[in-house]
Amino acid sequence: MRIGQYSADDAVEPWTGVRLDGETVVNLPEAGVQAGVGIPRTTVELLSTWEWQEKTEMVVEYARETGTGLYDAAGLERHAPVTDPQKVVCVGLNYVDHAEEGGNPIPETPVLFSKFPTTITGPDSTISWSPDLTEKVDYEAELVVVVGREARRVDESEALDHVAGYLVGNDVSARDLQHGDGQWVRGKSLDSFAPIGPELVTADEAPDPHDLDIWTEVNGDRLQESSTSNFIFGVDEIVSFCSQAFTLTPGDLVFTGTPPGVGVYREPPVLLGDGDEVTVGVEGLGELRNDCAFE
Repeated sequence: MRIGQYSADDAVEPWTGVRLDGETVVNLPEAGVQAGVGIPRTTVELLSTWEWQEKTEMVVEYARETGTGLYDAAGLERHAPVTDPQKVVCVGLNYVDHAEEGGNPIPETPVLFSKFPTTITGPDSTISWSPDLTEKVDYEAELVVVVGREARRVDESEALDHVAGYLVGNDVSARDLQHGDGQWVRGKSLDSFAPIGPELVTADEAPDPHDLDIWTEVNGDRLQESSTSNFIFGVDEIVSFCSQAFTLTPGDLVFTGTPPGVGVYREPPVLLGDGDEVTVGVEGLGELRNDCAFE
């Protein structure tokens, strides 16, 4: 399934939906009422629900058969597929050639940092910042893991059982703040600096997360192009490693690192500016497009 959050009216809060095809979306809470299956409004609440996937599949089948809660996708506004996660965990230096392009040693264990939940924004939204605060804003294409079951001290062999699915993400970074501060949280956590989308593709329908093409284009020019087969640490290793230190809860997001080709290390550097358009793609998951603007 492809799960997103949508709205048909600016006055109505977004609701969870399943995209059936390129033209139709099921409003899960609306169809669920008619089917007698309670479906929460937000994706985080849905993932926290007992047997959420089975309930969702039941409601989708009911909507298909009865036409209840079906909406034309063209008339809907797309929002971030996951909002208000408890945690946004990120892995730095998870591709050998990205570590090398920055002159960093190859890590022996995952290098973790975090972004604040206020960084989350969705497809077709605007990445914005004040040029008085930062002059070096960069893109980072990433595969994002969405946690579906609470994970605390899980073994690598069981880690993927705790994954709900995957998203496309862009770990937008203010390099002057990141490098100037000596630690990464502020430079990574400006509002709107974590676009995700276009939908959450559930793990049962997602392709192998360790063999996906991944790329970034800025204003139509392809600047990153790699494959998750080049991961240093796989999704199972990352989820298990995180869970040894802290509890991962449903809806938490784990950004798995970016491949080489980021703007700050290019010759000459290619950094984002007012009016730019950046598109991140991951094979089988879709493309995430955002424009950029100064506040």
